Amino acid sequence: MEKRTRKFLIGFDRYIQLDWCALTLEAAVGSKMTEDVKDQISTKLTGAESRRKTFDILKRLWLQPIAGCEEFSKIGVELYRKKRAGAVSPLSWGSAIVTYPFFGKTAEITGRLLSIQGDCSIKEVQRRMAEIYGDRDGIARAVSRVLQSQESWGMIERVEKGKRLVRKAPIILSDDEVVTWLIESVIRFTGKAVPLANLQSMPVLYPFVLDQSLAYAVSSSKKLELRSEGVGSQLVALRE
Repeated sequence: MEKRTRKFLIGFDRYIQLDWCALTLEAAVGSKMTEDVKDQISTKLTGAESRRKTFDILKRLWLQPIAGCEEFSKIGVELYRKKRAGAVSPLSWGSAIVTYPFFGKTAEITGRLLSIQGDCSIKEVQRRMAEIYGDRDGIARAVSRVLQSQESWGMIERVEKGKRLVRKAPIILSDDEVVTWLIESVIRFTGKAVPLANLQSMPVLYPFVLDQSLAYAVSSSKKLELRSEGVGSQLVALRE
């Protein structure tokens, strides 16, 4: 059993649409106002408490990053300023797995099951998450909300009357800056250096194909570094 860290806080327990993430990024770069984000949310949600909690999740993704991730988030916002619409999916994904480890662990388990079986049931994901977080009130519902969000983001599709999940066509990423930022998000999520050879197949990145030389991308990054470990083995880590 994993140690009880902040990963055992749920945090992400609401349905979040990708267009809401995009609008929040627009607010972060100054093209929109936070009120625009709230107005967009209100078109889908009627309850004041539900709207507030949903906005809180979006706010932490881009407007008020968690402690220790301010620079990471700032770089993500600047990437959006340069790349715009095409970068919304990977940037939102990277921010979500770092800011909300519950989102990241759900993605990791989903990605692992999909890679092994080709598809999986929502109950399988919920059961695996309950083994980590405890079979307590709200876990199954929160997992459903994360999966519903990931479906909205175009990563998975629910089939068999919504009971099973299949992966949609992976998103191919070839932009060096976006790829290295996404790799950094994985290292922040795992909390440790990651073998270079494993990066492409890490379950938490199941929606994406990193279509380039990762060794080159990492070596050209100001935030990442390659470390040798034994003969022919390299780890990717955050620069100290």
